[in-house]
Amino acid sequence: MSVPAGARLVLATHNQHKVGELRAILAPVLPGLDPAAILGARDVGAPEPVEDGVTFAENALIKARALAAYTGLPAVADDSGLAVDVLGGAPGIFSARWSGRHGDDAANLALLLAQLADVRPEHRGARFVCAAALVTPDGTEHVEVGTLEGTLATAPLGAGGFGYDPVLVPAGDTRTCAELTPAEKNAISHRGRAFRALVPAVVAALGGPPHGGAPRR
Repeated sequence: MSVPAGARLVLATHNQHKVGELRAILAPVLPGLDPAAILGARDVGAPEPVEDGVTFAENALIKARALAAYTGLPAVADDSGLAVDVLGGAPGIFSARWSGRHGDDAANLALLLAQLADVRPEHRGARFVCAAALVTPDGTEHVEVGTLEGTLATAPLGAGGFGYDPVLVPAGDTRTCAELTPAEKNAISHRGRAFRALVPAVVAALGGPPHGGAPRR
């Protein structure tokens, strides 16, 4: 699904780790799109909108709408987090600020592991969830959701990834997401699944062959 030369796509995140990960996911499945033309919000000087949605999809759309309006370009955004079974799906949309400080990965991990200290292995089921949204300047919107099922380790393991990667062990594996190579992680991750599902809509938004089906709002 190739895109026209000169196309540009903006990613609604100021997290450079996430920008790199999304480029690695999208570049191989968007032939013709120069990886350098996949820009982060920081690259274009865009402000961060208030994320006051109550679901991953709502927050993803808030970010993508704001960036599309600011740049006049097709914008994609994701909202993602960790849903823990025994916590009723929490931290959920509050994953990045679970400890009270936004983006403090170490504090978030420490609090989560302390809360689950007495939970037996068979009850440590959890999943990463990602809602990926595309918004175009003309108001077209499309959302896809991806998940990665797994269980939670009792201590952080691995030096790769970010966020809660050091504690989620994907189903069928013995390593945490932080112990996987970037390619291994992207192949199975919630974010990879959501964004690959979004690709046909992105291609159409960038002027490539239209995708089948109506956009979902």
